[in-house]
Amino acid sequence: MIVKTDLDACKRDLENFIGRRIRLTSNGGRKRTIIHEGVLDHCYPNVFTVRCNRKGANVCQEVISYSYVDILTKVVEIAVASAVVSAG
Repeated sequence: MIVKTDLDACKRDLENFIGRRIRLTSNGGRKRTIIHEGVLDHCYPNVFTVRCNRKGANVCQEVISYSYVDILTKVVEIAVASAVVSAG
């Protein structure tokens, strides 16, 4: 069972990554996996938004929203891009 403290902790953890590139993987059904890559845009009380670039002839941005419950129930897996530091 998911309690409010779990949701609050998930939200706090994601707020640390606002502005960073993330990758979201979800099950699309029938052996299909949906992958969205973009920048974590906002963390609202019940959902968070990701700004993604759509691939194709016309590159345009779309905003996708996910619920914190999706992460806690593992419907959506999230990976944060690690920062690459170059030695100079």
